[in-house]
Amino acid sequence: MKTNLLPIAREGWNYLIGSIVLLLVFGFFNFEFLQFLAFAATLFFIFVFRNPERQSMLYQENSIVSPVDGTVISIEELHDEENSGYKVEIEGSYLNVSLLRVPFTSTLENIEIRRGARLSALSPLSKSINENAELIFSDTKSLNKIKIVHKLKQSFETIDISIIKAQNLLQGTRYGLMIDGVTTIYLPNNFRLNVGIGSELVASETLIGYFTSESKK
Repeated sequence: MKTNLLPIAREGWNYLIGSIVLLLVFGFFNFEFLQFLAFAATLFFIFVFRNPERQSMLYQENSIVSPVDGTVISIEELHDEENSGYKVEIEGSYLNVSLLRVPFTSTLENIEIRRGARLSALSPLSKSINENAELIFSDTKSLNKIKIVHKLKQSFETIDISIIKAQNLLQGTRYGLMIDGVTTIYLPNNFRLNVGIGSELVASETLIGYFTSESKK
């Protein structure tokens, strides 16, 4: 995991440098319209890849904070054999900060990244072929775990995950980047939700809820 405390996420450096170089070149040749486009692109990349510091919230033990910025678009109770608990979907856009953050102090139990398409979420094919990353975070002490799935929409940038399997992580730590996507959090049945549909979430600051007891699995 590469720590980045600069105001621009490392994933955006190449984009930003490229747009600044074009801005200087177009300015040198006095291509005013192209210079304006390069300037607009520079501002766009600064905004999309912004990397603000977030306050470390002092929630009680067993708390889960949001891994992303976005809006809760659905909450579903699950009662099947594979999943029992809650499924919370959070939609992000180009207006949200794109950095991903660890939801609770835990170990990364598993990670799977599937490269794919970047169709609109309105497309029926997007759920099956869009690029996605699936991560499972677990606490070996309490046996609690959650699964998070990040799925791209119409993004110009791939999903970037900068942590590895079996890595120990602190709550709120940056672990990757996703621009314009939907994040689904699968929570166990021993969890108490603290958000509702329409809730605006801020990564590492908004409380999703608490584990109420140790997992029975």
